[in-house]
Amino acid sequence: MKQARLNLLPREDFAALSMTAKNEYLVGLVGRYCEQTGRTAVVLDKDALSRLRRFYSRRSLADLGVKQLPDNDLGAALRALGDAIKNDDRKLDMRGAIESEIRDPVLRSPPADDSQMAFFVPTIYDAPIKDDVNLMDVSPFSLSKNRRTNTIRYEINNSIITVAGTTEYGLATVFDYDIFLHMVSHLAEEYRRYKSDEAKGKKPTIPARSYRPNAAHILKFCRRSDGGRQYKDLEAALDRLKGTQIKIVNLSGGKRREAMGVSLIHDYKVVSTTTTGHVDEVEIEIPTWVYDNVVKEKGHPHILTINPDYFLISQGIGRVIYRLARKAAGKDKARYSISELHSRSGSTQALPQFRQMVKQFVKNTEAFPLPDYDLELAEGQRDTLLVMTLRDPASLAPKASQPVALPLD
Repeated sequence: MKQARLNLLPREDFAALSMTAKNEYLVGLVGRYCEQTGRTAVVLDKDALSRLRRFYSRRSLADLGVKQLPDNDLGAALRALGDAIKNDDRKLDMRGAIESEIRDPVLRSPPADDSQMAFFVPTIYDAPIKDDVNLMDVSPFSLSKNRRTNTIRYEINNSIITVAGTTEYGLATVFDYDIFLHMVSHLAEEYRRYKSDEAKGKKPTIPARSYRPNAAHILKFCRRSDGGRQYKDLEAALDRLKGTQIKIVNLSGGKRREAMGVSLIHDYKVVSTTTTGHVDEVEIEIPTWVYDNVVKEKGHPHILTINPDYFLISQGIGRVIYRLARKAAGKDKARYSISELHSRSGSTQALPQFRQMVKQFVKNTEAFPLPDYDLELAEGQRDTLLVMTLRDPASLAPKASQPVALPLD
C-alpha cells in the first residue's frame, strides 16, 4: 500500500478554527489520505470526527520546556527541532488515527478475466468426521498464509480433533482449502449427472475416485489470476493439502475409545507441465472419506452451495466466519460468542488480540458487506456475541443459468 504524505495545519491554527471548519478540514484530510493510499473514501460520523479532533489537538513531549529556552541562536535551533519533532509526532498520531477510522475492503478485486468463469456451482463440504462432529464445526487449516508447522487442537463433543501438517510443507491454509472445495464441487457435479442419467434409464458410470483438472481451471474456479506465481503456489498448496492430517479421537468417560485419521486430499501427481515448467494438468485422488460421503450417502451428500464471492474474501477470519454462517443455512440468524469463535478458528492469536481482529472485521463489513450475511456484535451475559444474519435466502440458491460443465480434457 502506498505511503500517504500528510501536510498538516499547525496545531495552533487548527485550534483557532470553528467546529464546523475543523470537521471540514478533517473530512478533506481523510479524503486525501484515502486517495493517496488507494483506499475507498469513507464517511466520517460524529464520533469519528470527535476522535480525530482529539488526536489532532493532543500535545507531545516536544512541547515540554520549549518556550522556556533562551532567546539566542541555540534556543532558536532547539525550538525549531522541537517543532519538527512535534510535527512528526502529530503526523504519526494522525496517520494512526485515520487508519483506525478507515474500513479495509472485505473482498479483494476479482481477476481481469473473471467474467470467463464457467464452472459447476461451488459447494462447501460439511461431511461428518464423526457422528456428532462435522467438518465445518472446526477449521481444518491455518488462517494465515504464513508457514505453520505446529498442530491445531480442538476439543468438541467428547472428542479431541487435531490438525497437523508435515515439517517440510506445514499446514494447509484457508486459501489452499479452495482446491479442496474445487475437488468436492467436481465430485458433487459428477454425482448429480450420474443420478440424472440413472433416472432417465441410462446406465452411467459411477464417478471416479480421481480426476484430472487443468491448473488454469482450478485457478479460475477459485477466482485467482493465472500469473506464473499462482501456478507455482498451486503445487505448493497441493503438497500442504496432501500432508495435512485430521485425527479424531473419540473419548468415553475421559478414556480413549476410538481414533481415526483422514487427509484433505489422498494424493496428487503432476500429469503435464508448461514450457516454463509450471503445473499444467494434475491428477487428484479423492480421499475415501470424502468420496463415500458424497457418492454413498443415499443421494443426500453433506454439501452446501456457497456464494462465488467467498473466494474473494481476503482475510482468513472472514472465510471462517462465512463457513460458520453458512453452516447455519435455513436459519435467519446464528450467534457465536467471540471465545467460541476463537476456539473453532484454530487461530494462533491470544483471545484479546483475536477479539480485536473480529471487531475490526465486523466494522469493515459495515462499508464492505460479507457475501450473503450481515454481521453485528452484541453483548451477551458472559461474552460479546457475533450475530450473523442471512441477508437474502435466494442468494444461497444455485443459479439455474449458471454453467455446470467442467472441461477435464
